[in-house]
Amino acid sequence: MVDYIIDQNLAILAVNNPPVNALSHHVREGLVEGIKKANANDQVTAIVIIGKGKIFCSGADIREFSNHAAIKDPVLTSVGHTIENSGKPVISAIHGNALGGGLEVALFCHYRIASESARVGFPEVLIGILPGAEGTVRLPRLSGLSFAMDMIASGKQINAKDAFKHGILDKVCTGNILEEAKDFAKKVIGQPLDSRRLSRINVEDASNVDAVFEVALAQVKKKYKGQIAPIYCLKSVRNSAKMSFDKAAAEERRLITELMLGYQSIALRYSFFAERSASKWRLPCGASVNNTKPSKIESTGVIGAGTMGSGIAVCLIRAGIPVILVEKDPKMLEKGMETISGILDGSVKLKRMTPGQKAKCMEILKGATSLDKLSNVDLVIEAVYENLELKRQIFAQLDKVCKPSTLLCSNTSTLDIDKIASATNRPDKVVGTHFFAPAFIMRLLENVYGSKTSPTTVATVMELGRRIGKVTVLVKTCYGFVGNRTHQCFGAEASFLLEEGCLPQDIDQVLEEFGMAMGPFKVSDLSGIDVGWRIRQEVAKAAGFKLTTETRYHNGERISTVGDSLFEMGRYGIKTGKGWYKYDPTNLRKPVPDSDVADVILDHCAKMGLQRCKIPPQEIIERCLFAAVNECFRVLEERVAEKPEDIDVIWQYGFSFPRYAGGPMFYASQVGLKRVYERVCFYHEKFPYSSHWIPSDLLRKLASHSVEIPMSQWKEFVNGSKL
Repeated sequence: MVDYIIDQNLAILAVNNPPVNALSHHVREGLVEGIKKANANDQVTAIVIIGKGKIFCSGADIREFSNHAAIKDPVLTSVGHTIENSGKPVISAIHGNALGGGLEVALFCHYRIASESARVGFPEVLIGILPGAEGTVRLPRLSGLSFAMDMIASGKQINAKDAFKHGILDKVCTGNILEEAKDFAKKVIGQPLDSRRLSRINVEDASNVDAVFEVALAQVKKKYKGQIAPIYCLKSVRNSAKMSFDKAAAEERRLITELMLGYQSIALRYSFFAERSASKWRLPCGASVNNTKPSKIESTGVIGAGTMGSGIAVCLIRAGIPVILVEKDPKMLEKGMETISGILDGSVKLKRMTPGQKAKCMEILKGATSLDKLSNVDLVIEAVYENLELKRQIFAQLDKVCKPSTLLCSNTSTLDIDKIASATNRPDKVVGTHFFAPAFIMRLLENVYGSKTSPTTVATVMELGRRIGKVTVLVKTCYGFVGNRTHQCFGAEASFLLEEGCLPQDIDQVLEEFGMAMGPFKVSDLSGIDVGWRIRQEVAKAAGFKLTTETRYHNGERISTVGDSLFEMGRYGIKTGKGWYKYDPTNLRKPVPDSDVADVILDHCAKMGLQRCKIPPQEIIERCLFAAVNECFRVLEERVAEKPEDIDVIWQYGFSFPRYAGGPMFYASQVGLKRVYERVCFYHEKFPYSSHWIPSDLLRKLASHSVEIPMSQWKEFVNGSKL
């Protein structure tokens, strides 16, 4: 997997392990053999390491972590020492990416050059570990401590220009990287190598290490709250300045071993593969990503110029896909176009796009006040408010207006796709495309197929999600789909806890300490209490009853209406300066607990005759998470989700479930399904008026086994296929 080529007096070692030239065991062997072979050849005066194809080296083969091949000799540090100890200069010629172990290979080399389009970085922290082949010890010897700490603890990639600026590269090339490497090699032949061996030089700013560390630690704790790996990265870089090279390298090995065996790294590696698996969709009929081709989408329409419609339009035009934005109210249309322009201006300000790129986006965005303007587009996304009859009316009209091949998509967050599709004569071309708000920021796209949605339609919206940069998950239609259906149980329990003894800040604090980015009541203030109220009113209307602040049960199902009391007071959240919390107009990002809200909750409980008591943090976690977990098993049991990994990806990207905890399904697997099932049964007995505590049959089956059933086998127990 490493091609050995003699070119005049140079040995070229070309890593040949497509698609990303990962450092598998055979690649490591090939590099060692190549270096030794070149040093034994008197005709060779210098060595160049390069990657074949479009990438230098993407790093370790993460698949080897589970089968222990990653620690099979020669390990990467042994490879690196062979490179560094070479008696002939070794030049790494970087093109594409040099990431993780790939960058460590480059740091073992005596010289590093790169094409101007190349990028380098240490992304290991993203899977809960640190660079383990002396990367944390070598990088600060080139870049200095502060930059090395930031780069390694964040996992960010930098371009060749910045890498050169910080001393990581010796040259940035504009021509053919291999030819430039050959020319560079000829110029360094015969030069002393000791000063080029990073293990032989010191960290220049070592005397300032403690001050640098404290500043970096404070930043990391704030930015990566609850995560262990970023802190370990900082400690290992600090060691590079406080210990000898060999001791620091040994301590790096100890730290990475500790991280590798820890819960967070296991969860993060699981999350890495779960996200990859989400794109590998499969329908019950056997159609899949491997055997179904998507239709070509060259033009789109978006219906509704409100918050969601505008955000969806941004996603499309940023990807170069033309959009006709339809809004029957001219003033609303104008406002929507201004919103889109403002969002793009924000991207320009943050240097995520150039003014020229913004101009191109606006050129392919057109506004219209009539659905007739959508007659020739390839795909339409409806983004009006959540009302089934309104959506059916729109789809019936689209069916008449649009060409027969046009796909009709709904951004509904809860409604049955089959009921929407039945308003058309093309149910095979109707599908749900559930964006999460704000659509131009949130990466999740929950695509929803109905009973008559065709495989081609599914393939097309899955491909569209990829084109616009979304993490796209396919699910089957039902009320609320996977995301909102399962999260509703989480939110319901949070509301019930308010009635039983907690205040909003109590629940938010516990769940944020668990790892959620924001607690449910801060999220409610952000999204709008009025939005939640309207959804609850629509649900009640569809169920045929009137929901008031005095409603406690419907059809034997417990209901909490504390939030409705806030709505009636005009407390809609951040938008009004007051919601579950109060907000200073000069700092809307800082929610402040409000005694008025405590009074509302206490009054509500008194009117309802509810007894309050102190609720421990563990019960808050169990009530919110296990209620959701139980429902997650139900959606898996009903095949609404194809696999547990899909559910976890939805929670990670839709509700900010911490990746280092894996997701509700992974979390349950680590707690132990027997324990989860016992607690679900306990709460079902304690709260018989909440149907989400009725134990899932699939959970019961899995929990009944004497040994834990691996997640990969859970699907085998669905619908009694395995007892």
